[in-house]
Amino acid sequence: MKLSDFDFDLPEALIATRPVRPRPAARLLLAEGDAISDRHVADLPDILRPGDLLVINTTKVIPARLTGQRPRNTAQGPVSARVEITLTEPQPDGSWRALAKPLRKLAAGEEILFTGELRAEVIERGPEDVVLRFNLSGDAFDAALDLAGQMPLPPYIAGRRAADAQDREDYQTVFARDAGAVAAPTASLHFDEGLLERLRAMGVGFAEVTLHVGAGTFLPVKVDDVRDHKMHAEWGQVTPEAAARIMATKAAGGRVIPVGTTALRLIETAATAPGRIEAWTGKTDIFITPGFRFQLADGLMTNFHLPKSTLMMLVSALMGRARIMAIYDHAIARGYRFFSYGDASLLLP
Repeated sequence: MKLSDFDFDLPEALIATRPVRPRPAARLLLAEGDAISDRHVADLPDILRPGDLLVINTTKVIPARLTGQRPRNTAQGPVSARVEITLTEPQPDGSWRALAKPLRKLAAGEEILFTGELRAEVIERGPEDVVLRFNLSGDAFDAALDLAGQMPLPPYIAGRRAADAQDREDYQTVFARDAGAVAAPTASLHFDEGLLERLRAMGVGFAEVTLHVGAGTFLPVKVDDVRDHKMHAEWGQVTPEAAARIMATKAAGGRVIPVGTTALRLIETAATAPGRIEAWTGKTDIFITPGFRFQLADGLMTNFHLPKSTLMMLVSALMGRARIMAIYDHAIARGYRFFSYGDASLLLP
């Protein structure tokens, strides 16, 4: 498989920089078997069946993007330089891995000053990122980060406009509970409490899992042969309750439909056999490409993904490459909005 197999031309005008309101007003491309129909997320109670199970990701996005100053003493006197930091992963000792711009100008031992009382020391600089130790921890760190940080919008949005106060609400799902993600599980952004109540009332169940989406979701695939690509590991958890709900749905003949690629990747990591899953906690770097044998997922609700991305490979594995390309051709021709703040699809092989 070549990277070019997952490429397509996307008009720039279809890249969404703000979500629609209300959330369920987003369009929904329903691909069921060989049929395609144009619906809205609000139609889900008419599309899903009693006994279906939606698997949702409870991760909560932290305001992980920081702008700071790096002070230095020079022969000409004290100077400072702007540094952009995106937190990516907490470490067991309380430090954080982070992306940095400019990375090459940072050195171990330097201090970065942020808004308020927050500051960090550079512990280590690697070829791709840095390790930072902050002066605060626990609730004090969370409060300082909330004051100093911004939501880590994807590059294709951040390159068009700066994050603002509205993104604090827009880039957080109604399910968000467990802080730790630096990107939203964007398919879940289309749900609100009203839609959830309607789905529960007609017999759709929910299983809650957690996968903290990492910055690897923003990184491009740089190899021509996709088999050579290495996924970044992300921390996840499937509780005994979630595993039991998935197993019960399978046993009763219901469909297990993850909401988002993060939930799908996690339950397929925790699967032990076709139709079976156990409680699981750890890091997953599962890479789903055409030829993958799905153990649990009977479908997927997901947004429209970037050309040549690992997520295009995942939806191609679920639906077939030729089929997914036809679906994307339809979406582009009909003016669907793409990426994190864009419209949704419901893919049912």
